[in-house]
Amino acid sequence: MADQLSTLRVKRDQALAGGGPKRIEAQHAKGKMTARERLALLLDEASFQELGALATSQNSDFGSDASTYPGDGIITGFGKVNGRRVAVYAQDFTVLGGSFSEVQSNKISRIQDLAIASGIPLIGLNDSGGARVQEGVRSLAAYGEVFFRNVQASGVIPQISLIMGPCAGGAVYSPALTDFTVMVDKTSAMFLTGPDIIKTVTGEEVSAEQLGGAWVHNTNSGVAQFLAEDEHSALRMTKTLLSYLPQNNNEDAPEIVSMDNPDRMEDALNTIVPGDDNLAYDMRDVIGLIFDTDSFLEVHAHYAGNAIVGFARLGGHSVGIIANQPSVMSGCLDINASDKIARHITVCDAYNIPLVTFVDCPGYLPGVEQEYNGVIRHGAKIIYAYCQATVPKISIVTRKAMGGSYVALSSKQMNNDVALAWPSAQIAVMGAEGAARLLHRRAIAEADDPAAEEATFIADYKQKFYNPYEAANVGQIDEVIEPRETRPRLIRALEVLRTKVQTGVPKKHGLFPV
Repeated sequence: MADQLSTLRVKRDQALAGGGPKRIEAQHAKGKMTARERLALLLDEASFQELGALATSQNSDFGSDASTYPGDGIITGFGKVNGRRVAVYAQDFTVLGGSFSEVQSNKISRIQDLAIASGIPLIGLNDSGGARVQEGVRSLAAYGEVFFRNVQASGVIPQISLIMGPCAGGAVYSPALTDFTVMVDKTSAMFLTGPDIIKTVTGEEVSAEQLGGAWVHNTNSGVAQFLAEDEHSALRMTKTLLSYLPQNNNEDAPEIVSMDNPDRMEDALNTIVPGDDNLAYDMRDVIGLIFDTDSFLEVHAHYAGNAIVGFARLGGHSVGIIANQPSVMSGCLDINASDKIARHITVCDAYNIPLVTFVDCPGYLPGVEQEYNGVIRHGAKIIYAYCQATVPKISIVTRKAMGGSYVALSSKQMNNDVALAWPSAQIAVMGAEGAARLLHRRAIAEADDPAAEEATFIADYKQKFYNPYEAANVGQIDEVIEPRETRPRLIRALEVLRTKVQTGVPKKHGLFPV
């Protein structure tokens, strides 16, 4: 038995050594941790239980059998984050550049299946040079096995991808299929075709950072939801994100004991909306004054700045936030903001997280480019997502709610549960100037003083519609409240709605306007 134990310990030591001291040193020289160092920071101490540590590649093509490593460049297993169970996998770049192989696929697929069966979140740490070329089509089929399980797990268990280095070719589709992607500034990159291939095919010269760096995917493409300044920040961010999410779609997000007074009223909210319609304010200030102190976690913070989405807490309970941002493009909706909002609604609905929507939107962004690129189709995603969502939904109109954007942004017709408005709310089909010119064009043209006549019509229109009371009169707004009352109103409404049960029309699935 002593010899057998010795053999086991040697193999375990080989697995723990990864690619060896020189490759570990090279990893550190790039400002990157090893896969095991990352897992040690992510998981609670002594909680990690590894599976598949001794698996090795059986492929011998192109001399690949000359360099085999226990674990084959990936670490998989179970652990805990702040006492909650999670499944994890981490690619080890020190072993064959973390290249994706059939063995890697088998190990990831195994942990995916166990995560789904156990109803626990799955966290993937990606750091790979791409498919292992020596395995040919087998490595491609291996990707497919993982993708299929990503889709099976979607909306069932939270899936979080951390991009801790390169992620190229087919490997990028797995993070794209998960719920959240975290990228690390300057050391992570995602792209389907790398700079060398692009230069060969199109003649364009671009660096990996310019092509698919963390800022690119957080600001331009919207592929990533979070940007971390370093790996430590990325791992802390992941822990924080998990705290807002349930273990699976049959559970509620964890409740924490809030030290924030549920009846707290902030007088500053009563003056936060400027009296001049043309002046902006920061909706983040509104959110910060209403929700539990320092509980707001913004998602897609650097993408489509005219919309704000994220998570926060009310009385210790996790809620999802959708908001227009008046300080960027006046808060109007465009293609990217529509995608951002619709996705967050869908994520919150999948994981039983109530939605709170703050509306200050003058409408959809006009323009030839927007129309040509499908703003109708993208804008319809918001409507679809709200109508499909069965979680509690509360809306607060803080100022402008014009035209189609009023309807789309959690109105009563979108199956909203509670619709509130501040006295500064303006709910109308269109802006006053446009309405006056449309309704009274002839009268204005024939008047002795057209400018004065137009000003009169604009004033009349504003008096009638630039307040929430007409909407309240016809039942489209449940209550007009003082802004400072918003926090206690929301907490009490969610207390009632927490037991909400809603079922939809039986069907296989709808046709989301992708």
